[in-house]
Amino acid sequence: MKSTESIADILGPWVESDWQSGLIERCKRAWNKPLHQLTNEELATLLRQDIATDSILPIAEDRIRRTIDDNTEIYDGELEEAVKTRRRTSEPPAPC
Repeated sequence: MKSTESIADILGPWVESDWQSGLIERCKRAWNKPLHQLTNEELATLLRQDIATDSILPIAEDRIRRTIDDNTEIYDGELEEAVKTRRRTSEPPAPC
């Protein structure tokens, strides 16, 4: 991954719509940022929305492992919870 890669590089440019919400605005603000410059709150939001998870999950896991707190999370442990949830939903089902 190059250091300037963004969600836009992975998924294409942001597509404007008539929908307006806080969630849409948070995603839109994060869309063109280099992945390594995303805040913990932005990473958590993108993980919960299943946006470019293959690219951002390793970044989020590294921040948790290194206990990087940038004081942007909506609540303590938000990023860690989003990572745990993403891991659970991406695991293949157990065989019967």
